[in-house]
Amino acid sequence: MKLFSINTGFFKLDGGAMFGVVPKSIWNKINPADENNMCTWALRCLLIQDEDRLILVDTGMGNKQSEKFFGHYYLHGDDNIEKSLAIHGFCKEDITDVLLTHLHFDHCGGAIIKEGEKLVPAFKNATYWSNQRHWDWATHPNDREKASFLSENILPIKESGKLKFIETSSDDFPRNIIIRQVFGHTDAMMLPQVTYKGHTILYMADLLPSAGHIPLPYVMGYDMFPATTLTEKQTFLSEALQNNYVLFFEHDPLIECCTLQLTEKGIRMKESFKLSEL
Repeated sequence: MKLFSINTGFFKLDGGAMFGVVPKSIWNKINPADENNMCTWALRCLLIQDEDRLILVDTGMGNKQSEKFFGHYYLHGDDNIEKSLAIHGFCKEDITDVLLTHLHFDHCGGAIIKEGEKLVPAFKNATYWSNQRHWDWATHPNDREKASFLSENILPIKESGKLKFIETSSDDFPRNIIIRQVFGHTDAMMLPQVTYKGHTILYMADLLPSAGHIPLPYVMGYDMFPATTLTEKQTFLSEALQNNYVLFFEHDPLIECCTLQLTEKGIRMKESFKLSEL
């Protein structure tokens, strides 16, 4: 097995929304905001090479949306998914599986591209994986969350015939990949847990979007069920600390991975490093 970090660019989100009840005077030291109160975040995916399978976890937001849309989110940087795959000797046609942690636009937007007027899978040879509970949630969204669930990112996956739902992760993926579910950020978000080179690596998706979100009260305003997120953070952080897991961050603009330590203030980051350094 080999793991690769796949960078698909950077975007901006409101700092207050990203840090919830934490005051700006505190979070601004972690990820300084611009004059519009916007902070920069990564769109970092994970590529898992295992025997004859090449599994991509999340896809970034892609580039098919309108100029008005990108005016809200400021997609920028030199990275994109094609370039990042090519660095490691791959192309989009090589991907056999696309595992979507959840269907918010910044995680699945790159799953679908425009060819003329048609919306088609970006990874033509891949099976796309979600789960039934989250798919139902995303395709019948509530008013608060529906701006994150864009039909053009989601419905063409099913229409292509390439969509499958994960029922038991041991049946669908190699045995060194476990799919865990959490319910605070959105209903039934999936977190891949990978055994690699003697380490357990946990892809944090939006349970912990960045290392700055490790302290328990740092819960996003975007989370549908923040009290559930708080409980899930306590559980996962305690487990990760006890077992020396490596946390992989999807949105931290600087830090790819870290380990944890117990301090007088609670669980905090111990060491930070790139995935390639393992």
